[in-house]
Amino acid sequence: MKEVVLDTETTGLSVKDGHRIVEIGCIELENLIPTKNKFHCYLNPERKVSEKALAVHGYNDEFLSKQKKFNEVGDDFLKFIKDKKLIIHNAEFDLAHLNNELKLFGKKKIENEIVDTLIIARDKFPGSPVSLDALCKRFRIDNSRRTQHTALIDCDLLAKVYINLIDQREPTLNFQNQDNKINNDLNENIAYYKKVVLPTTEELKKHKDYLKKHLKKNFF
Repeated sequence: MKEVVLDTETTGLSVKDGHRIVEIGCIELENLIPTKNKFHCYLNPERKVSEKALAVHGYNDEFLSKQKKFNEVGDDFLKFIKDKKLIIHNAEFDLAHLNNELKLFGKKKIENEIVDTLIIARDKFPGSPVSLDALCKRFRIDNSRRTQHTALIDCDLLAKVYINLIDQREPTLNFQNQDNKINNDLNENIAYYKKVVLPTTEELKKHKDYLKKHLKKNFF
């Protein structure tokens, strides 16, 4: 099964205020393992970037004015996501902007199946922070590269968060076709598997104290 982890960066928050997309990033997953297929582009939004958005992603007007417009990459984007499930964090935001760009491009709205990891996280951890950074911290995923929001880095992190959110066990290798060479990127792909989180020394001590108190036996 192929899925696409997707993220966008924009000139501002609301489509109603005329804000546009400045970056699209997509990473393809096959059976939850990243393939080599990616889609990435910076876009000329044909308007100024808001100060708040600039502080988030760092793409200034001069840089963006030299990029392609959405109508130059729209067909390639649609081809990349065709018939694939889309994995998005806060899908309402990204889809609003993508569908606006498609409307301006004379295309139909996105009709792909959507998985919103924000909704999954809220259901799974009610009352807890569920931003991408918060989920990386919860699952002990290294997000030190995320000094600013950029689409591909966010996709990379979201792919790892997604696998942890759905409690996916580690994928097994398929040896049915012995003629295929082992993927040279296997070691890189392992980073996307769900991590085994070991108890800390403090947690082990608390567990030990609990057993002593409640079982009244000296097991240690």
